[in-house]
Parts: sequence; C-alpha cells; structure tokens
Amino acid sequence: MTVTSDTPSTASAVDGVWEALRTVRDPELDTDVVSLDFVASASVSDDGVAHVRLRLPTYFCAPNFAFLMVADAWDAVSQVPGLTDVDVELLDHFASEAINSGVAARAGFVSSMAGSAVGEAVDELHDLRRSFTERAMLAGTDLVVRPLVRAGTTPEELVTMTLGDAPPSDDLPRLRARRRELGIPAGDDAPLVVDAVGRAVGVDDLPLHLRKARSYQVGVDANTSICRGQLAARYGL
Repeated sequence: MTVTSDTPSTASAVDGVWEALRTVRDPELDTDVVSLDFVASASVSDDGVAHVRLRLPTYFCAPNFAFLMVADAWDAVSQVPGLTDVDVELLDHFASEAINSGVAARAGFVSSMAGSAVGEAVDELHDLRRSFTERAMLAGTDLVVRPLVRAGTTPEELVTMTLGDAPPSDDLPRLRARRRELGIPAGDDAPLVVDAVGRAVGVDDLPLHLRKARSYQVGVDANTSICRGQLAARYGL
C-alpha cells in the first residue's frame, strides 16, 4: 500500500482506524461493526502497521457476510493516512483461515473459498451486497415514512413527496446514503418513496410497498437484538 509522507502520531492513526471501521457495516443488520461491538481490538504498532481483530456472534455466522466485513474493513483501514500496512483478522470463526488468507491476498470470495474446508463458492458477493443494500433502503424508507403516516399524511400526499419534503431525522441521511449506493437519486427533488431500481411508487402500490418496508425493518431490529445477545453471551460482554 502507499505510505503518505505526513505520518501522523500513533494515537491519531488509531483514531483514524476506528473512524474507518465505523464505515464498515454488517450487510444484514445495516449497522457499523463498531456499534455492534464486532471489533475486538484495533491498534497501530510503532512501525505503522494497523492491526484489527474482528469477532462475530457465533462460530457459524454466514461466511459470505463475514468475508464482506473483513474485506470492507481492510479496504476502509487502508485509506487511513500514514499507515505502512494493514492486518485484519477474523477471530473464532469456522471459516477464519480461508477468509483471512483470502482477504490478505486481495482474492475474491470464490478464490478464497476454493479448496477450503468451507466448501466451494459459486459466485462473488456483488449481488448479495446489492440485495441487502436494497433491503436496507427499504427499511430506511419505513423509518422515515412511518412517522409521517402516524402524523396523518395520506397515501396521496406521500406519493407526491420528495426527500426534501421529509422532516429532518437521524434516519434520513442514512436513507439517502443507501440510495446513493444503489445509484438511485437521493437529492431533495427525488421522490421520497421509490422501489429498488428508483421508480416512484404509485398510490395503488404504496400499501404493499410500505408493508414490505416495515417487514424488513422489523427483521433488522429482531436480528440485531439476537446478534447482540449472542455476542454478549459468547464473549461475556
């Protein structure tokens, strides 16, 4: 990796590593790995090498999700100025060896799993990532729109609203971010309620669309609660 000329102090480099890790999400839970307590440790040695150790709620967490988080952590931390190298490892997981060696070699998921005890992988994870980003966008739509419905906004009004019409909230910037990741317009003039490819949802399709969005958010909340409980039990947190 490229080393910057202005090498920061170890303390500031560590701060940068933690900030970088806050951009790495569990794709299923749409929450960053720091908030989920999936980062067991993060440090920077005197020679400028960042050492990151990740942990997951169970030994058998899905290897495709685990691979995405380890690879994303490597990519994010690699952008921190002043580091000479990055060392990211997943701990206590049945696929740790294959995932860690594959990410370190910058190999894809298929190559990383080939010949491993995990089993052969058929496809890379681009479609999986997009699928869960679409779900995250729908769940975010629920968080932004549900307060409007509770306040009395009618379906006819909702389908004419834009993102700029939505009241400020902590959920609105995240919804915009997920839409940008999907290549869906996220400016103030973009429709508030859209489908997975960015088409505005009409009034006839709105009830089913919002029920689907709500179901995704309920699923995220439930899975997040389960994962937090499993992680706490596993590591005595």
